Amino acid sequence: MSIIEIDKQFVANTYARFPLEIVSGKGSLCYSSGGKEYIDMGSGIGVTAFGFCDQEWQNAVIEQLSKLQHTSNLYYTEPCAKLAQLLCERTGMKKVFFSNSGAESNECAIKVARKYASDKKGKDYNVIITLKNSFHGRTLTTLSATGQDKFHELFSPLTEGFAYANANDIESVEQAVLKNKACAIMIECVQGEGGVIPLDKDFVKGVEDICNKNDLVFIVDEVQTGNGRTGSLYAYMDYGVKPDVVTTAKGLGGGLPIGCCMMNEKTQNVLGFGDHGSTYGGNPVCSAGAVSVIKRIDEELLEQVKEKSKFVFDELSNAKGVESVSGKGLMIGIKTIRPAKEVIFDCMDNGVLCLSAKDKVRLLPALNIPMSVLKKAIGVIKDACAKV
Repeated sequence: MSIIEIDKQFVANTYARFPLEIVSGKGSLCYSSGGKEYIDMGSGIGVTAFGFCDQEWQNAVIEQLSKLQHTSNLYYTEPCAKLAQLLCERTGMKKVFFSNSGAESNECAIKVARKYASDKKGKDYNVIITLKNSFHGRTLTTLSATGQDKFHELFSPLTEGFAYANANDIESVEQAVLKNKACAIMIECVQGEGGVIPLDKDFVKGVEDICNKNDLVFIVDEVQTGNGRTGSLYAYMDYGVKPDVVTTAKGLGGGLPIGCCMMNEKTQNVLGFGDHGSTYGGNPVCSAGAVSVIKRIDEELLEQVKEKSKFVFDELSNAKGVESVSGKGLMIGIKTIRPAKEVIFDCMDNGVLCLSAKDKVRLLPALNIPMSVLKKAIGVIKDACAKV
């Protein structure tokens, strides 16, 4: 049996996989079991921030792996502590809770918000306002936080305590706060799974003002937008706001599973002993990889992300077969005249791997993708879009 046949027989049918087995990769290039070369424009859905098998990341992981692969959170480890310090110094946040994924990071944020409000206002204040078209994870609670009906249909009853407002409509947010005993507002600065749609700066600032006025916890979900993806270390930094809680994952670990929930001075002491936990949270190997990633996301790299983003937007915005281009940094959505699925398969046939987001082609290349490789990939994408 082939690997594809084995997978289909024994792995749960939850993924509509492409008919492609990837066996190796280096940088922004990867190779199939048949030996064909592909340019990766998806980076594992925004995970491999420095591409496949990045040498510096690899060295950090291997070095830690030879010392200690895991110990429980009953003990201290250097990579966990150093990563927390690095994140707090780069963001101005005060405390970090480590988990294994973006969904778990958002679960932690939800717990922080509800406990903060319970301690200050009473247990009735437990509703979290999120935005329609948002996506916050696939656990039952983060699925409930997600403002898309299609994700709710199969899993009723949903977790209670969420209300949904319209994105880029501050009056809708205000009304949701008035109608509910709210404890927090949770947003993504760019709605990734919702179609790679950035929020307006005035709207995000307005959400922060509502939180400050009503003593709500302001949560920014940076699971996909974080760690240099949008051209800033975290997307909220480009909006001139200061969240009370920031969640992230994906690109943080560079390919290993790690997420974190960062808390500011308002929320840093909400969780006490026993209030939350994670067996693998802050795992030393994952943390060592993340330290390597965060240390290298400097101003020079972020400027390169912005330059590459401008190139992609300039090339695609008026290209044949392209209706519109949205996003921020190297988090890009392309609305095509042809069905997105057809464009993606066409690109794959010609050696470029793309993603989708709703009805769009989605691009999330490695932050350090060489410009020559990016130009080649965009040429293939333009050709695929033009076949209308």
